[in-house]
Amino acid sequence: MTAPAAPRTEPAPQGHPQRWLILGVICLAQLTVLLDNTVLNVAIPSLTTELDASTADVQWMINAYSLVQSGLLLTAGSSADRYGRKKMLVVGLALFGIGSLAAGLAQSSGQLIAARAGMGVGGALLITTTLAVVVQIFDDSERVRAIGLWATVNSLGFAAGPLVGGLVLDHFWWGAIFLINIPVALIGLVAVVRLVPEFRNPRGDRPDLLGALLSTVGMTAVVFAIISGPEHGWLSARVLLTALAGVVVLAGFVLWELRIPYPMLDMHFFRNQKFIGAVAGAILVAFGMGGSLFLLTQHLQFVLGYGPLEAGLRTAPMALTVVALNLTGLGARLVPRLGTPATIAAGMSALAAGLAAVAVLGRDGYTGMLLGLVVMGAGIALAMPAMANAIMSAIPPEKAGVGAGVNGTLAEFGNGLGVAVLGAVLNIRFAALVPAAVGAASLPAALAAADGPGERAVIRDAFASGLETSQLVGAVAVLAGGLLAALLLRRAERAEAATGGAGNSDRSGKPGRTAEPDGAGKPDRVPGRAGRTGPGGAPSGPGGRGSREDRAGEGPGTAGGRAESTGPAA
Repeated sequence: MTAPAAPRTEPAPQGHPQRWLILGVICLAQLTVLLDNTVLNVAIPSLTTELDASTADVQWMINAYSLVQSGLLLTAGSSADRYGRKKMLVVGLALFGIGSLAAGLAQSSGQLIAARAGMGVGGALLITTTLAVVVQIFDDSERVRAIGLWATVNSLGFAAGPLVGGLVLDHFWWGAIFLINIPVALIGLVAVVRLVPEFRNPRGDRPDLLGALLSTVGMTAVVFAIISGPEHGWLSARVLLTALAGVVVLAGFVLWELRIPYPMLDMHFFRNQKFIGAVAGAILVAFGMGGSLFLLTQHLQFVLGYGPLEAGLRTAPMALTVVALNLTGLGARLVPRLGTPATIAAGMSALAAGLAAVAVLGRDGYTGMLLGLVVMGAGIALAMPAMANAIMSAIPPEKAGVGAGVNGTLAEFGNGLGVAVLGAVLNIRFAALVPAAVGAASLPAALAAADGPGERAVIRDAFASGLETSQLVGAVAVLAGGLLAALLLRRAERAEAATGGAGNSDRSGKPGRTAEPDGAGKPDRVPGRAGRTGPGGAPSGPGGRGSREDRAGEGPGTAGGRAESTGPAA
């Protein structure tokens, strides 16, 4: 029997009153986490000398952080939804600060590796929870711009890591690159406790402990294989067996999630065309970024002859373009005018054009490459916020933490896929042009084994040709993926319009399962929509809630009746 419609509650039309201040706080925490993905690279010589670290030790110092962080993203997002996003922000900041202190004071390689792993746990909690809070405190009219600023911090963090590390090491010892995180973590803790409202899933789903274990083990194995691939070879037993183990465990995770009544990640989200389109686009954006940066560093150093620091500085225009465009809110203004599908198509097309420009114009000098980098940055600035917003809007707000975990996991997977695929294309093309260099582990090794200047020139030309081919392959893949994502999103929007916003499936759970009333037992608040049914005759969405347009303007104080808020009301 359908519950009677109740008068609709209209909260403050623009979300939480301190939303921009809160965004600044969580972006500061996010920036610190992302800086630590790359900041350690510049300290490798110091670590090797002062901690007597071997090559394997240094690799684990760098990878322990990203490995643990990647494996825990889904679990961290689910924990934020269940136990409260404010609580998880506090826990994440505390763990990150404690790990930074332990890393700065480490006296051995083992201590530093363990500290970096602890920082990875805190980083996973922060990355997922910050995006979930952004989705919760901003309404539809401002959410794309807010996510754009959040995404800007991502780009800035990865680009600025080596520069920040270099500046610190010029004046202090290597441990200072970790100790500077502590005041940021303390400021963040105070600000989060005072400003950020608490949100949690009001349905109180039971913990999915086995799902958390399977997702963590599976993702860790897959990411480990991706990290090990460039060094040990993509077809080596170590990489293949680890990747196979990860895929098998993740398949078990999917089967388990389909069987239990309270899944950590509801697999029925993948029946939603909007979700599928956003997922496809997110992977391809990360594919283009990860693969292109992997190739760019080699292009700048091996073909154009720049040193490591010079090469890093010359990739900065791409990140600076992303920052500039997102700070001006260009993407946020285009989404309501063009629509999400057209904005994503435009952004991905620009990213593909930039990759092609780098391949064709950058072979003989940096000027042509600079143009390509700027165009790539413009494409990323348009596509990334719209893509993240599409993913988050396809998932119920009470599951925003899981949505953020999915978004982060896709980024990791796409980056690794870009490095693997485009790196393989480079190697195949290089081997085809210079068969004698097939046994060489790298271009420097091939040059060292060359017989005379003439053969070295042939090897360099072959490597440059391989880079051009792989970059063009990346451009085609990004363009095709962007158009596919836009097509799927357009079809999803038309389906929603045709069904009055019902979408493709019950967003709150499995088709055919009766959804719980909207919020904590509240009746449906949208007149005329209480009787709408989803697949299997079940009410579509929690309490048969209305379309996204019907819910515009819902602030965090009520979260549309779907998420419990114990903090300041909007």
